[in-house]
Amino acid sequence: MRKFLNLSVLSVALFSVTFPTGIIAQSHQAENHSTSTTEVSESAADQVETAHAEEEEFDPTEVVMHHIADAHSFHVYGEGEEAVSVPLPVILYTSKGLVTFMSSAFHHDTHGHHVVERNGQRFVNYHDDIYELNAGAEHLEFEGDHTVTNASLPLDLSITKNVFTLFLAAALLLLIFGSVARNYQKGSVPSGLAGFMEPLVLFVRDDIAIPNIGPKYGRYMPYLLTLFFFIWIINLIGLVPFFPFSANLSGNISFTLTLAVIALLVVNFSGNKAYWKHIFAPQPWWLWPILFVIEFLSNVVIKFFALMIRLFANITAGHIIVLSLISLIFIFKSVYMSAVSVPFALFISVLELLVAALQAFIFTLLTALFIGQAVAEDHH
Repeated sequence: MRKFLNLSVLSVALFSVTFPTGIIAQSHQAENHSTSTTEVSESAADQVETAHAEEEEFDPTEVVMHHIADAHSFHVYGEGEEAVSVPLPVILYTSKGLVTFMSSAFHHDTHGHHVVERNGQRFVNYHDDIYELNAGAEHLEFEGDHTVTNASLPLDLSITKNVFTLFLAAALLLLIFGSVARNYQKGSVPSGLAGFMEPLVLFVRDDIAIPNIGPKYGRYMPYLLTLFFFIWIINLIGLVPFFPFSANLSGNISFTLTLAVIALLVVNFSGNKAYWKHIFAPQPWWLWPILFVIEFLSNVVIKFFALMIRLFANITAGHIIVLSLISLIFIFKSVYMSAVSVPFALFISVLELLVAALQAFIFTLLTALFIGQAVAEDHH
């Protein structure tokens, strides 16, 4: 679209320069005609250079946000129609039922230009949101600040990059612990993968579950182990920059919100009488209106909101820093900038390996701490 706009501007500019210059040239002598022609040529050249510069202008914000956002395909390399990507299934629930097709039907278009027709319905991909055009509409129409006026958003059940990564992490988790379980069933000394996993499992049990939950830790171990390894695997997957990895699932607020809601349900359904008494009947009684609001918000909202934001912000920040450092090469348009940006990006990437494990540990630790507070007996 930008190329077409630039060509249109260039054509209008050339016409506006050439047309009046031609009229003036007809009324001048022959020696002035060559001078005006030279001026037109110089103006046209300037317009071409300006249009080319605008077309090649690098937008780091767009690049960074594109790479950390979810998408309907895995981009491999290239741009526009010549791009190479791995398509994923598009599954839409519309007023006429389910509509399915591969994301390759959009031909790498995310600006709403290419229309896909299925079952008499027309769909476009606009910034990875799939719209269903209204009857008779040929393209998207906008009002105000990019508000779509002639299309609606169907229920999108597609297998996006993040959903694919979710399934991949779950499959890896099943394969890893399935292999470990079979090794233990043989009754032999743990070896191979089981020998590697045993210290990690004992770490979750001895340093997270027992100190924070106490004697009742056993019933929560499956949940805590799943939580720790699931978040860790997903964080590691996001650090690998090629298919079938590279998705920024932990940097998706919907994913961290879901983890926080599950933790909230586990904690509050585990709460004993003392836990709920502490919330609904705080002491002293004459401060009850204030303390009740504080305790309720703290135990039901703030703790789990902090869980959600902490994981989301830390993982997203790491990806943004790495991409911003690489973008400096294109911002300054100098290969020499890579001598600074690449080493720093490599350092941050290595640091993110630590952050991947650290954030899994913190999320699991705080969840165990909240569970321990909910099941603790009242000693007063």
